[in-house]
Amino acid sequence: MTIIEKIIAAHSNLKSIKPGDIVDVVIDTRAARDFGGANVVKNLLDNGLTIADPKKTIFTFDCNPGGSDQKYAANQHFCRQYARENGIRVYDVDAGIGTHLAIDNGLTWPGSTFVSTDSHANIMGAIAAFGQGMGDQDIAAAWAKGAVWFKVPASVKINLTGNRPANVTAKDIVLNLLSIFGANKLLGFSVEIYGEETEKFTLAERITIASMGTEMGAIIILFPTSPSLLQELKLITGKDYPSITAETDASYEQSFDIDMSKFVTMVAKPGHPHDDTSIETVRNQKIDSGFIGSCTNGRIEDLRAAARVLSGRKIAPGVVLKIVPATDAIWTQAMDEGIIQTFKEAGVMVSNAGCAGCAAGQVGQNGPGEVTISTGNRNFEGKQGKGFVYLASPAVVAASAVAGFITTPDQIPDQPALFHATGSRDTGHVKRDEKKKDPKPTVVEGTVWIIPKDDIDTDMIFHNRYLTITDIKEMGQYTFDNLKGFEDFAKKANPGDIVITQKNFGAGSSRQQAVDCFTSLGISCILAESYGAIYERNAINAAMPILTYKPDVIARAGIQNGDRIRVDFVTGTLTNLRNQEIVQTDKFYDAQMAIYQNGGLL
Repeated sequence: MTIIEKIIAAHSNLKSIKPGDIVDVVIDTRAARDFGGANVVKNLLDNGLTIADPKKTIFTFDCNPGGSDQKYAANQHFCRQYARENGIRVYDVDAGIGTHLAIDNGLTWPGSTFVSTDSHANIMGAIAAFGQGMGDQDIAAAWAKGAVWFKVPASVKINLTGNRPANVTAKDIVLNLLSIFGANKLLGFSVEIYGEETEKFTLAERITIASMGTEMGAIIILFPTSPSLLQELKLITGKDYPSITAETDASYEQSFDIDMSKFVTMVAKPGHPHDDTSIETVRNQKIDSGFIGSCTNGRIEDLRAAARVLSGRKIAPGVVLKIVPATDAIWTQAMDEGIIQTFKEAGVMVSNAGCAGCAAGQVGQNGPGEVTISTGNRNFEGKQGKGFVYLASPAVVAASAVAGFITTPDQIPDQPALFHATGSRDTGHVKRDEKKKDPKPTVVEGTVWIIPKDDIDTDMIFHNRYLTITDIKEMGQYTFDNLKGFEDFAKKANPGDIVITQKNFGAGSSRQQAVDCFTSLGISCILAESYGAIYERNAINAAMPILTYKPDVIARAGIQNGDRIRVDFVTGTLTNLRNQEIVQTDKFYDAQMAIYQNGGLL
C-alpha cells in the first residue's frame, strides 16, 4: 500500500484497501476554527448530537484572532460557551494557526489522522499524516461519531532528482511544481514526494510544500518520514514517532521524474497560484505592500530568512510590510532571537500569531488596485482583499519591500524606488456649477418619531461595524439598528419624517455616517434638547436640519408618536397639526442657515 492507504487502512480496521474503496476513517484529532466553528456547533445542536470524545476535539481561533470583526467575535464567543459546557479544549486567539499547533503540540503525528474546517489541513502530509479540510457537516459528524466516510484516492509519485540550486527555497520548489502540474493535473490524487534532496527538507520546508497541495488540486502531498524529520519533531514535541513510508511494492497511478536542478526562483502572478513565472519576468514590478506569514510561510525559518534580508535596512518609503508568525511559540522564539527587533527597526508591522489576511481576517488585506507580494498560498482575486497579489518566498518578499519593487535579495538597490504623483487622484481642478442654487425650504412638515432617551450615542445611531461604507445611499438602512426598541426604524421610516429625542443626542465618536444615515433616509429634521458637540457640528456642516428645544416644549404641544408637525427653521415655531398647538424651539442661527442654504459646508 501507499502511505495514504496504509494510514487509512490502519484507521478503518482493515488489513488492506485500494483506490475507490469507501471506508469509515477514525479521526485522531477533530478540529473546528472560528471560521466555520459556529456552524459546526449549530449542526450538532440542530440534530441533537453530542461529542464522541472531547479529548480528541478542539477549537482553533486563527482566522481572526482578537475578533476584530463583530461576526468573528460573536462566533468565537459562541464556540467558547459550547466548549465550556462540553469539556472541549480551545486554542484561543493567543495561540496561532491550528494546523501548526496540532503538529507542534503532538495532536497529530506521523501515521495519524486529522480533520478541520480548514482547506489546508492536508498540511499534515508534511509529517506523513492524513489531514483533510472538510465542511461544517463533515466536521460535526466527526465530532459526534469520531469517524467520517472517505473515498480512498489513487496515489501519484513524484521523484525529485538532481541537486537543489542554492537560491531555490521551498516556496520556489512548490511554485515550480505548480507551473508543471497546474491546478488540475493532480486533481483528486494523493501525491507522494521522494528524492535524495527531499530527505534533507526541514519540517518548515515540508510544510511550505504540503500546504499548497490544495492549490494543485491534490487530496494531499505526503512526504515519507526521514531520520532528520523525526529528530526535529522530537525536539519540538518531546515525543518519539514511528517511521512512515510506503510499502516497496506500492501501486501508483502515475510516476513523474522531475529534475530539481532546473528549478528557478519563481513568482505566482496575480489571480492564480499556478500562473507561475520566473522572477526575471516580473522583476522591477512596483509594489505597494508585502506580507510574510500564513500556514505556508510563518515558521521560524521563514522569519529568519526575512530578518537576514531586513537587517540594517528600511522598508521603502510608502511601502507597507506586514509579518505574522504562525504560532505564539514561534513569535516568542523570534523575539528571543532578536528577529522581532530587526523587523521593527526596518519598519515592519508585526501582528499576533494567526492566519492573517488569507481569509480576509486579522491583517494583511489590500485595497482596490494595491499591488502586494505575499508568502500566502492563494492569490485568487478578492482572497486577500481587492488588490493584486503576487506569491513568492519570504526572502523575495522582504527584498521587494526594501527595494519598492519585486526583486531578489542579491539585487536590492542602494536607493529604493519611490512613488510619484500620477495626477489620477487630483480633484483640484473640478469644474463646479456656478449657477445660483434654488433656496432650500425653511419650513418642513413630517410624521413624528419620538425617541424618549438621553445620551443616544453614535454607535446606537450607526454602529461601527458599518464604518467602511462611504456611499450615503447605502447608509440609511442601518440607522438605529443598534438602538434597543428602534432596530426596525430604517424599515418603517418614510422620507420627510421628523425625529424628536432628548439630551445629548449623538454622543460618542466623530463619525459623519451618524448624520448622513438620516439624510439617506430623507429625514427632514431632528429635534433634541441638546446634541453631542461633534455631532452638532457634523449635522450643521452636512446641511442636516437640527434644532434644540426646552424640556417642556414637546409636552406643551401635546406631541405624540405619529403626529404630523410643521417646523419653521427661520422663526423656530413648531406646530402640532393634529391639535394646532404652537410652541417655540430655538431657530437656526445665521451661520447654520448659510451652511444649510449652501447645501453643506463644502
